[in-house]
Amino acid sequence: MSTTAPTVVLVHGAFADAGSWAPVTRSLLDRGHRVIAPSTHLRTLAGDAASVRWVVESVDGPVVLAGHSYGGAVITVAGAAENVVGLVYVAAYVPDEAESPADLDARYPATDLRDHLVVLPNPTPGRADGVDLSVEPSAFLPVFAAGLDLRTAEVLAVSQRSFADEAYTGAASAAAWKDTPSWGIVATADKTVQPDVQRYGYERAGFKQIVDVDAPHLVMQTHPEAVVDLIETAVQSGGTHSA
Repeated sequence: MSTTAPTVVLVHGAFADAGSWAPVTRSLLDRGHRVIAPSTHLRTLAGDAASVRWVVESVDGPVVLAGHSYGGAVITVAGAAENVVGLVYVAAYVPDEAESPADLDARYPATDLRDHLVVLPNPTPGRADGVDLSVEPSAFLPVFAAGLDLRTAEVLAVSQRSFADEAYTGAASAAAWKDTPSWGIVATADKTVQPDVQRYGYERAGFKQIVDVDAPHLVMQTHPEAVVDLIETAVQSGGTHSA
């Protein structure tokens, strides 16, 4: 009988790519963990969840899924894969089945992000009124990338990936947290995802542990060790997988 520690799969959020996890990825690798950080298309929740689930199911052994922001909705669906043993939500949405990130936002006052979005037409089959969303470059630092230095934020602002409104309004087809142990970080200084939205989802789901971090939205960049510590808690709780 052999045992395998869980592989950590890191799922990014809107306006970003897998590089948004870079400090956490580096620290996890330095600590000896196996890590995969795929990029998603940010077109539809169903499509993003399917692509992440494909990655998860390609892993020979258990997986801990971590999702940031919109990535929390993605792991909520993709986490239904049988080899997922833990879910970690980082400043993230935690939708229930048939619920979208937009539905969660509607429960609480809007953050500063709503006033600084660039909206461009993006008609798709069946959605003639579809749009693509991005963050105004001038607002990227104070709203989305608070806590980072100006030069870094400027690069992120001009290289951000647009986010289809269909991904934001798409409803989750599953709620993996109902059957899988879950942990969460509330970024209490977040100006992109309302901290109350984060806390509401975590508490409703009955997470094993909720950690408050005095951090902005990109908590993985500003406080990577706090994120790594919670991921390691999930990995250790996931135990070992017999093969």
